[in-house]
Amino acid sequence: MSGWLIGVMIELAGEPAPVRHFFAVGHEDRNKAEWTAIDRAMLIGGVATSPVKGLEPVHVIGPLAPRTVKTLALKPGEVRPLGWKWPRRWLALAE
Repeated sequence: MSGWLIGVMIELAGEPAPVRHFFAVGHEDRNKAEWTAIDRAMLIGGVATSPVKGLEPVHVIGPLAPRTVKTLALKPGEVRPLGWKWPRRWLALAE
């Protein structure tokens, strides 16, 4: 694997509950990828402090295959915010 897809629950003004945002992180180390996603999420809003509807505030969706990373041009160490919609494009290429 060459990176990770991370979901982070972010508290946004005007939203009744935290909203999950997805991040593609170009780190091989899972823990480093999680902390990097948290740092980027904090630029958007506060990170939830407890589970929301059964989901942890920060959770790994899965590893990104080298083919996916190469095809979508995720550089080592890069964090790419993917928004709140399920990132099908990033998961479809994983093999």
